[in-house]
Amino acid sequence: MPETTSGLEAAFAEASSPPWTQRVRAGRDLAPFADVPVVAEALVRLLLDVEDTAVTRATAEALARVGTVAAVRLIALAVAEADDNQADWLQTGVHDALVGPDSVPDIAATCANLAQDQEEGVRRTAADISAWTHGTTQLT
Repeated sequence: MPETTSGLEAAFAEASSPPWTQRVRAGRDLAPFADVPVVAEALVRLLLDVEDTAVTRATAEALARVGTVAAVRLIALAVAEADDNQADWLQTGVHDALVGPDSVPDIAATCANLAQDQEEGVRRTAADISAWTHGTTQLT
């Protein structure tokens, strides 16, 4: 598995890269590894990217497409920390995944699993994300 490891290392390095296009690619490439703690930290940084909203949007979309509890939990963590502008782009990224041509996991069901998360912010924002999947556009 050296190829997978080197690909993961390259994506991890791109997560801190100055060009926004490389950070977008890193978010997409790292999303399937959302359950790996060090990768999760990098993904949250990408979700809350202060330099370019395209990074926020693309990373949120990639994580929503993965759709695991670990992936959606990272979106919820980011929403809990996001300012209004970032939250809008996080929501747009999730929406992009839901309206895309490929089927995505049931994000609302994944959010229901997060209703018992140990962090209150995750529980609260998972409910917001679930509402996004039903066409509700307002954050609480």
